[in-house]
Amino acid sequence: MDTASLSFRPATPADVPALVDLVESAYRGDTSRAGWTTEADLIEGQRTDPQGVLDVVEKPDSMMLVVERDDELVACCQLEHRGLHAYFGMFAVRPSLQGAGLGKVIITEAERVAAREWDAAEMHMTVISAREELIAWYVRRGYTRTGEMSPFPYGQERFGRPTRDDLEFELLTKRIG
Repeated sequence: MDTASLSFRPATPADVPALVDLVESAYRGDTSRAGWTTEADLIEGQRTDPQGVLDVVEKPDSMMLVVERDDELVACCQLEHRGLHAYFGMFAVRPSLQGAGLGKVIITEAERVAAREWDAAEMHMTVISAREELIAWYVRRGYTRTGEMSPFPYGQERFGRPTRDDLEFELLTKRIG
């Protein structure tokens, strides 16, 4: 993939429907199986909803970073300023474009934005601990597994319906500033 033609910008409320579609396509349902980031075997139902994405877009010290190629939405990620660190989440790349190096470019830009905009010293993220392949990808990008776990929000269908009862999130961190 030609990453030189990528553009990055903060999302606006008008972007919310397309962002929800992108996130859903990358993580849930049959379309997500075209890429390697799918959670379809772990969690059914939705990954996010329009209100959840709009909250990220409109919240102070938060942004949804939109990634476009030729004016077409190809990826996004959430960035949130949380004191000395920034939080990275809702990272989605169109499934048909996964595995081509796009994710590396986006996470590098997200780290740069967080360090520049908020003087963040670290980036934090939480990843479902059962997603070993995804965690390994982040470790190759310089993230450290902390072993610090937090519970999956069972019973909150806004985040999906887990197909197993052992899901939890692990905190990963990286020095960026």
